[in-house]
Amino acid sequence: MSNYTISIRSYGVHAVLIEWPNQVEEVILEDIIQFKEHLIKSCLDSKSWEIILAYNSLTLVYRQAPIDFDTFKGKIKEWYAQKKPIEKRGKLLWKLPVCYDVSFGIDLEETCNKLNLTTEELVRLHTQNAYTVYGIGFLPGFMYLGGLSKELEIERRASPRLLIEKGSVGLAGKQTGIYPQESPGGWNIVGNCPVSMFNPKNENPCFVSVGDKVQFYKIEKAEYNLIKIENEVGVYNLEKSKIDA
Repeated sequence: MSNYTISIRSYGVHAVLIEWPNQVEEVILEDIIQFKEHLIKSCLDSKSWEIILAYNSLTLVYRQAPIDFDTFKGKIKEWYAQKKPIEKRGKLLWKLPVCYDVSFGIDLEETCNKLNLTTEELVRLHTQNAYTVYGIGFLPGFMYLGGLSKELEIERRASPRLLIEKGSVGLAGKQTGIYPQESPGGWNIVGNCPVSMFNPKNENPCFVSVGDKVQFYKIEKAEYNLIKIENEVGVYNLEKSKIDA
């Protein structure tokens, strides 16, 4: 795998921000993931460091003491230049159900009008792609999903709402995503997913990892209600399959 031109800058006394080219591309994401794994396995004590991956960056946080930035910057450059390809982790494709009923899709009609689409066309476009998980943040379990059809690209709402329902599926810019809990938000809501994206009681609270893929499929309201009950009592089986790394 080729190396990219990366920038390294101080992000406060306890953190360093490493940035890759500002492009949303899977090859760049894969390089970031590979370097993160290299840092964990060969360079940093994973128990002492927090490593945060986003679209085009890694943030390295060391809370035990201030970081000597100039010295550490040089080490990062060396580590990046010396990194070797490692065995790629297995990636998964997650199939997640979405109910596009207007009782959930509170912006569905307005979004269709703005995009000059019928409801059926919007649902077809939204469910036809497998989206790449480029980042998890904003809220615990909130996935930033890239790979949205150009026909579905739409600006965020001019006035964010104070409360978005848990499970709401939204569109914003070139992304789609699911609100893992009730929160304020400015995305255009087109449906709802009955599967919990984050459960702090689980050993792995967020089952999806950066680099995985997510594909939605349409369900009706009766099936939504059934899946929601199954999910709440812990008997719902997520549909997943392995994909090439």
